[in-house]
Amino acid sequence: MTEPSAARDAYTHEECAQAGRADGHAHDQPARREPAPRGPWGALVEAVRCPVCGDSLAVAERSLRCPNRHTFDIARQGYVSLLSGAKRTANADSAAMVLARTAFLEAGHYAPLTGALARTTAALGLPAEGAGGTVLDAGAGTGHYLAAVLEALPGAVGLALDASPHALRRAARAHPRAGAASWDVWRPFPVRDGCADIVLNVFAPRNGAEFRRVLGPRGALVVVTPTGRHLRELRGALGLLEVDPDKAERLERTLSGHFAPERTEDLEYPLELSAADVANLAAMGPAARHVEPEELRERAAALGERVQATASFGISVYRPLPPAG
Repeated sequence: MTEPSAARDAYTHEECAQAGRADGHAHDQPARREPAPRGPWGALVEAVRCPVCGDSLAVAERSLRCPNRHTFDIARQGYVSLLSGAKRTANADSAAMVLARTAFLEAGHYAPLTGALARTTAALGLPAEGAGGTVLDAGAGTGHYLAAVLEALPGAVGLALDASPHALRRAARAHPRAGAASWDVWRPFPVRDGCADIVLNVFAPRNGAEFRRVLGPRGALVVVTPTGRHLRELRGALGLLEVDPDKAERLERTLSGHFAPERTEDLEYPLELSAADVANLAAMGPAARHVEPEELRERAAALGERVQATASFGISVYRPLPPAG
């Protein structure tokens, strides 16, 4: 997930030690009975499928395994490695981007958005009363928004998909009922047809066909996008990417044929940011891939100790269209 441009200033020793390592991959190994670990994967395993052969997966002690013996390790940090090393995406968030995003979100600057998203999903009436339900967050990042939604939906479980191992280490710990797995959301999801009650898409790429495939017929897609007014005071000074003026139209085109729009809530409020907040804001988004960190810090410092800006978002709900024919 890339926020529209850390709780800690550095990784723990364990995270630093893991940052440069490959995080597991599919491999063949003899099937054997092992005790299933506690946690969300006991419920989520019914929703996922083997990304190699498409068969069902079962929980082993430290892995997920299909009947064809394709095995996917559960990393020490708790997420499942479904992408092999050769298939990792080049634009996944770096460790520095994740730290900056964590610091910015935990400072509460997007708390009104987080609360509005949780209220929107709770008002959908999904899953049906008495059912546990499954929430899929495509491009989940650190799991910040998924955790808030799960708090609003007692009994539901959540699956966070993201390409960044650094973000997934946090997503796997974001909520007791959330599981996390590495995946490129542009590819067909390793998820069963119709298994999700809600799909979340917050500042992330949109794969309309896959969103439709994994949603149940009564499910809902909830999309969060920045408006053209979002952070308008900071874009030039920080070198942040401009919001495409045709973004709303592109969103509709991406989802057309798969979803019908139900409603959109606009949310706008003022931000008061410190120099450190502005530096984190710049470092957590796409600008961090194109501008050196020291230059971003200098640009942020040049704005002064207190900076006023505008947060502006659209929260849109879509319903799946019935199958053609």
